[in-house]
Amino acid sequence: MTYKELMDAARPHLGEICKGCYVCNGRACGNRMPGPGAKGNGDVAVRNYEKWQEVRINMDCLVKSAPIDTTFQMFGKTYRYPFFAGPVGAVQLHYGTELTDLTYNDILVSACADCGIAAFTGDGTNAEVMKAACAAIKKCGSGIPTVKPWNEETIGQKMQLVHEAGASCAAMDVDASGLPFLKNLDPPAGAKSVEEMADIIREARLPFIIKGIMTVDGAAKALKAGAAGIVVSNHGGRVLDGVPATAEVLPRIARYVHERSDMVVLVDGGIRSGLDVFRALALGADACLIARPFVTAVYGGGEEGVRVLVDKLGGELRDTMEMCGAGKLSEITDGMIFA
Repeated sequence: MTYKELMDAARPHLGEICKGCYVCNGRACGNRMPGPGAKGNGDVAVRNYEKWQEVRINMDCLVKSAPIDTTFQMFGKTYRYPFFAGPVGAVQLHYGTELTDLTYNDILVSACADCGIAAFTGDGTNAEVMKAACAAIKKCGSGIPTVKPWNEETIGQKMQLVHEAGASCAAMDVDASGLPFLKNLDPPAGAKSVEEMADIIREARLPFIIKGIMTVDGAAKALKAGAAGIVVSNHGGRVLDGVPATAEVLPRIARYVHERSDMVVLVDGGIRSGLDVFRALALGADACLIARPFVTAVYGGGEEGVRVLVDKLGGELRDTMEMCGAGKLSEITDGMIFA
């Protein structure tokens, strides 16, 4: 299966709103929610994508030829590439009825593991979603469970599932507190104070990643709370209109973190190619999350679709590294981008 064949196969299965665009840039879906669109006028998803395209690359072929090493290490595990499948929830609400959150995560987790990367799994209002995601992680020994910002009791219950799954780390998308379908729920979900997050991380007893950091101040709070990693993320523009793109805020956040700690800096939002992954690493990220393209991959080809997407992204990353003189990830620097 080629990438074009994958995209063609996915379109009839993605529901009425997602158009299965060859490049998912946020324009076709706009502000359609439910659906894969962004909040308000829908321009944050578009801005996320376009700001990566504005980052130009410095080519350098006067270097010693050597094999390209794309492996990435995080919390004691080695991955084939410095990118992960991002957490996605409520797939039936946003992408059509052919898959549930349970079946989506089951396919995605094992397929990513087979490809040498890992999937961040989604959480949902249905308790069975987290149970199934953790079961999939336990079965294949890979995956990063992502918990919504519920109340203390519910988080404790979900973290028990995480421990039973044998996960090497856990995450929470605190930015999900702005999702419309999480408001006014029982149990309640919402923003967390530094003290509340510190308690959650302490009780988790695992390296903990906080997703939804968009400022240096937010990164400082994550450090104070004891996070082992952050994801620079605006939740695809789905929780607040008018915010900057992740590419715009990443350099300052990454510089602040790396000058003070070994906290891992991940980033998502509009990353659609291996070239974009390179751009993100050159701007200071350690690795990336990519969400919506993996939805298309699963709907269009199941496990084979995931492999096609991972191979495409990995090949593009290797090509860019080779043409810029970076033999391994640690050699990607801001000197390789045009400024």
